[in-house]
Amino acid sequence: MDYLYIAAGLIGLFLGGEALVRGSVGLARRLGLSPLLIGLTVVGFGTSTPELLVSVDAALRGVPDIALGNILGSNIANILLIGGITSLVWPINGKSAGLWRDLTAMLVATVALGPLLLSGQMTRVVGLFLLLSLVAYLIWSYRQSGGSCADTAETDLPELPSRPLVAPLLIGAGLLGLMIGARLLVDGAVSVAQGLGVSDAFIGLTIVAVGTSLPELATSVIAAFRRQSEIAVGNIVGSNIFNVLGILGATAVIAPIPVAARFALFDLPVALAASVAFSVLLLWRAGVSRRAGILLLLAYVAYVWAAQG
Repeated sequence: MDYLYIAAGLIGLFLGGEALVRGSVGLARRLGLSPLLIGLTVVGFGTSTPELLVSVDAALRGVPDIALGNILGSNIANILLIGGITSLVWPINGKSAGLWRDLTAMLVATVALGPLLLSGQMTRVVGLFLLLSLVAYLIWSYRQSGGSCADTAETDLPELPSRPLVAPLLIGAGLLGLMIGARLLVDGAVSVAQGLGVSDAFIGLTIVAVGTSLPELATSVIAAFRRQSEIAVGNIVGSNIFNVLGILGATAVIAPIPVAARFALFDLPVALAASVAFSVLLLWRAGVSRRAGILLLLAYVAYVWAAQG
């Protein structure tokens, strides 16, 4: 039953996230918001909602290692797993508008996590600081783009629901699916971890993290099939920024998280190394080739093997 809970939870998160993003984008566009603003806020938050609900649910229920492991594991999976798979479908180019800005934000946010994790506790004050940093990043991104829609084309966004009432219904259904999926996934993951004798941290860093990253995986792979690699890059980098500043920040504000030493000493360095390697490939190697994608996937396999402790 535990494995069925995990499978049902993953399906609920994927379908719920998809419905939430489509409904939110449809509603925002009917309200006249620009594609850029929608991309920075609605889509960014929407695809990261599974991470938020799972991490908050885990923190409130006394399994902080799953809460934090989900966030760090998602960031590692986004680059090594999703980036690798996406580049195998179609090589990723590094010519996206505003890429240097977003990569800089991702690297700064990841580096800033170091002293915060070493403190041993993600307090509400720290969480508020991260959320304010996210607001500052969004304002900076909007001003850097000149308030235009240059960074986000209309084709980057889900199709607009044809009827006005469809969007609110999709939002409601998406939130319900995400909440049920998050609860089932955490229940199943905790039981499996206890039954197999593996740590909550490992389950959070792998099964839960990959599960909550399914919306990002689907978006990036679809973009790669459409030869729109800039969308895949923006999705991966943007998700990592939202995970650290938004998801971790919101989780800490709602339920302060005690931090196990392994996250600062092992998992964060891996996340930082992956972020640096991805940035170098995009900015100085002009993209991620299929060969580089294979190396990313092998690095992820090595990380999962080493993460078992």
